[in-house]
Amino acid sequence: MSDLFDGIRSAAARVAERSRHVRIDEAGLSALCRRLAAEPEPQPASDPVQQPFADPAHTLAFVVTLDAINFGSGWFPHLRKPGGRSGYFTIATALRARFEAQGPWSSAALQQLTPQQCARVFGQEARSCGESGPVDQLMALYARALQDLGRFLDARFDGRFEGLVAAAAGRASALVLLLAEMPFYRDVSRYAGFDVLFYKRAQITVSDLANAFGGEGPGRFEDRARLTMFADNLVPHVLRLEGALACREELVERIEAEQEIPAGSQEEVELRACGLHAVERCVAELRSLGVEASAESLDHRLWFRGQRPEFKARPRHRTRSVYY
Repeated sequence: MSDLFDGIRSAAARVAERSRHVRIDEAGLSALCRRLAAEPEPQPASDPVQQPFADPAHTLAFVVTLDAINFGSGWFPHLRKPGGRSGYFTIATALRARFEAQGPWSSAALQQLTPQQCARVFGQEARSCGESGPVDQLMALYARALQDLGRFLDARFDGRFEGLVAAAAGRASALVLLLAEMPFYRDVSRYAGFDVLFYKRAQITVSDLANAFGGEGPGRFEDRARLTMFADNLVPHVLRLEGALACREELVERIEAEQEIPAGSQEEVELRACGLHAVERCVAELRSLGVEASAESLDHRLWFRGQRPEFKARPRHRTRSVYY
C-alpha cells in the first residue's frame, strides 16, 4: 500500500467490481453529477462541531470527544430527539451544551464515565439505562468509547488532547492511524478474502478539526485533500434515492422494512464501499465538468442533502456498528 488513502480507495473499488447486492448505476451517477454541477453550492445546516468555542483548547477537545462517539445510527430510531432533531444532532447538541456549561472532561474524568452519566448528558435518562434496551446499549458503548479515549490520552499524550493532534504533525493519515489504535476506530471489514478499510470516524475527525480551525493550527493537514468519503449509511442512501446506486430487490425490501443489515455482512460492506467508490467517480466527473470537488466536500454536500424531508421520509439501511 503506497498510501493509506490509496488503500481505502482501492479496496472500495475492488468491492465495487465484485459486488453482488449493490452496483453503481452509470447513467444515474452521471445524471446526479450533472444536477450537482448545475446547482448552487448549498449552505449546510449549522453543525455544533463546526462552531468554535472562545477557548481553542475547548474547541479541540470538543471535536475529538464528539467524534469519539460519532456513531450509533443503527440505534438512533430509539433515541428521544428533542425538537425533531436527527440522532446525530441530538447527541452533538447535548454534548455542546455540556461543554458550554462545564467545559471538557479531563482524561481522568473520561475514564470514570458510566452509561448512566452518558444517558443524563445526552437526555436519555428516562430510558431506564441498565435494562439492556437499544438506548441502554448505545449509552454503554458511548461510555466505553469515552473511557477508551481517556485511557489513550493518558497512556500516549500525558492526558492532553493537544498532544494527540500534535503527534500527527499536520498529516491526516498520521492522525487517522493514531486514532485507529483505539478499538472503536478500527473500521476495517473483511470481504472476499481481503481487508476493506473505511476509517470513517478517524477521517471525519480530521475534517471536523480542519473546519473548526479554518485549516490553521490544529486544523492544518497537508494531505487533507486525500481524505475519502466518510462511509456511513446516509450518503449511500442519498446516492440510492438519487439513482446513482442500485440494490438488488431483496436488499431494497429489507432496507425499506427497516430490517437490520448486520455489520460486516456482504450487503453492509457493499453499501458502504460502493457508496465510497461512487463518490470517487462523481468527484472525477464533476472536475471534468469544471466544478471544483473533493471527496470530503462531496460527502458533506450529500450528507446535508440527506437531511431534506424527502430523504428522511424513506428508510436507509440500519446497522448497529461503532463505526458510524
